[in-house]
Order: sequence, then structure tokens, then C-alpha cells
Amino acid sequence: MRPWQQAECGSEAARQTAHSSNPKSLPMARLRALASGVEPSVRRWGRNLLLVIAITLVGLLPALLGPGPALALIHAHPDETTATGVVRSLESLRDLDYKSWQVVAYREGPPRPEAPITLRIVSYPGRVRLDHPTPLLVTSGRRLWELADTTLSSPKLAGDGRAAAAEFDLTPLLADLENNRPLRLELPGVFTELPVPPYVVKEWRSLPGWSEKAA
Repeated sequence: MRPWQQAECGSEAARQTAHSSNPKSLPMARLRALASGVEPSVRRWGRNLLLVIAITLVGLLPALLGPGPALALIHAHPDETTATGVVRSLESLRDLDYKSWQVVAYREGPPRPEAPITLRIVSYPGRVRLDHPTPLLVTSGRRLWELADTTLSSPKLAGDGRAAAAEFDLTPLLADLENNRPLRLELPGVFTELPVPPYVVKEWRSLPGWSEKAA
């Protein structure tokens, strides 16, 4: 090939390369092919974004709507010492040292506004011995109550050598409470603070008049 023919071929190749690299000169079919390849990616990205937003909203929904009502744990059951049975609220609470305590508030006899309510605090046998009488201190804000230790008045607990339970008269505290405020319990020599959440206080306050028919 002669030099001038080689120069023409080189110029033609350069024009074809520039023509193919220019988006404006691409054939319409090729542009549509490129667009069809981009559109599914955009759609997939959009679906993933909507999925993330939906999951986030579902996670935030309980916080936006507020906490749901706590399940009531009040139960009535027969008792061999009383003809009318016992109504009780049973909870498992942890003190600030992460030790678990069974907290039982109960009423004996039929429902009535002045019905006495007893609070029983139970430890795991062998973990700690509860001395009697030791008053239970209850605080809420600046208020302080001292509940009398009635453990020795119960023949069943007084004869229990494990000394893993204590009972207190809860009635004066319930008479003073006007709302379901959180409480803090202190049993000197045993635990310094056992938090009681509002829903448990609500159960305690409902015990005097609670009945299965009204529940």
C-alpha cells in the first residue's frame, strides 16, 4: 500500500473511533439498549430503598404510638385457710444488684374497698436469710413509707426454717397512693433498692375491689 493510501486509511479509522465514542453519534437502537440496562438497576435500587423505609417505620411504630397496656397478672385461686380464696398479683423484679425477687401482693376474702392487702417478698432459698421483724421502706419522690413486718403473724412463714420470705402490711401505702407512681423498695440489710414499675402498682391498687366477674 502506498503512503498516501495508508494515510487515508488511518484518517478513516480515526474518524470511525471518534464517531463511536461520541454519544450523540450512537445509533438509536444502541441507546435504547443502554437505557434498558440502566432502568432495571434504578428500579431495584428504588425497591430496596422503599423496603428499608418500611422496615424503619415498622420499628418506630411502637415508640410513636406509645407502650401498649401491660398484661394483668392478677389471679384468684382457692386457699385451704380461707373459704373465699385468695386474689394475688405476682411479679418477678430485680434489684440494683440484678438479684431476682418474687413479689406477691394478695388479698384474702371477698372484694371490698377496705380489704387488707399483704405484700410478700420471696428470695431463692439458701441465698439470703431474712430477719424479722424488719420494716420495709418504700419511697416515691420525696415521700417515704415504712411498712410493718407481719411475717411472724403467719404460722406458715413463722415455722419456715429457710427464712426466705417476708410479709408486710401494704394497706397503708395503697390508701395514700392517688396514682400509679413508680416505687422503690428497701429492705435494710437485704437490698437497697428494688424498683416497682407503675403497672405493678396499678395491679396492687386494684386488688381490694378486684373480682373475676369485673376483670
